[in-house]
Amino acid sequence: MAEEFIAYFNGDWIPMDDCKLSMDDRGFRVGDAVFEVDRTFDGAIFDLEGHMDRLFRSLKYTRMDPGLTREELTQITLEAVDRNKHLIAEGGDMNVRQVITRGRGLSVTDKVPATVYVAAYPLNFKRFAPLYDEGCHVVFARTRSYHPDSLDPKVKHQSRMNFVLAELEASDVDPNSWPVLLDLDGNISEGTGFNFWVVTNGTLRTSGDRAILQGVSRKAILELADTLGIPVVLEDIQLYDAYTADEAFVSGTSHCLLPVYKLDNRPIEGEVPGPIVKQLLAAWSEKVGVDIVGQAQSQAGLDS
Repeated sequence: MAEEFIAYFNGDWIPMDDCKLSMDDRGFRVGDAVFEVDRTFDGAIFDLEGHMDRLFRSLKYTRMDPGLTREELTQITLEAVDRNKHLIAEGGDMNVRQVITRGRGLSVTDKVPATVYVAAYPLNFKRFAPLYDEGCHVVFARTRSYHPDSLDPKVKHQSRMNFVLAELEASDVDPNSWPVLLDLDGNISEGTGFNFWVVTNGTLRTSGDRAILQGVSRKAILELADTLGIPVVLEDIQLYDAYTADEAFVSGTSHCLLPVYKLDNRPIEGEVPGPIVKQLLAAWSEKVGVDIVGQAQSQAGLDS
């Protein structure tokens, strides 16, 4: 029998398939949960402190007590990687997921223990490996991002039906597309699990953080751009700005960043990937000591 991946679930280390959520859990019943998704490079979690910062901000905002200190949850996360790393293919890496729900209470005021789940599992490179060369197709959905006065997108929460609807709309245009939402004012906000960027005349442009998740990969790109001397503007981005951009790309935990080759079936003019995307990917690879593109393509079987 093949060895199984082990996950932390409410104080125990058990096979991932044995981690069962009660039907009465508020995370299942009403989406009362927050989460994080990290990734490793050569077995080391990238910016774990940044992920923990965001997770504990989400917990504080939602007034959810995980029953664990930040240090304890950090150590559990590192242990999840250590317990499972021998099951990862040579040259591969992992995603790590932390999920915390308010537990099995009927009301938010019920004094019940939180449900805590931490798992590490193989990073699936096949979804995005070809796109470093080909680029991805971004489709702007009609479904809008949550307004900050309704549910602040800076919280990484599980109440994501708007993302689901955006994915359905985008798949009607192209089943392989990457959906991006607008805010209520019609400005570009974020994708369904990634941030969106354009390049205009050598300047990086991306949305401010009023109506988006403050992506850990977004933060990394801002830092890399500063180091490389690439100018950055955080501002409202309109569809006009996207359709007329010199380059566009998306950033997220697993893929880091991917070029865009068309937007709503409108091709990006010029080279894809463009010079800014190439520069950022090279700098990121140097930072983590892993050839990001080479690793993904090798693990997906595209280098043979």
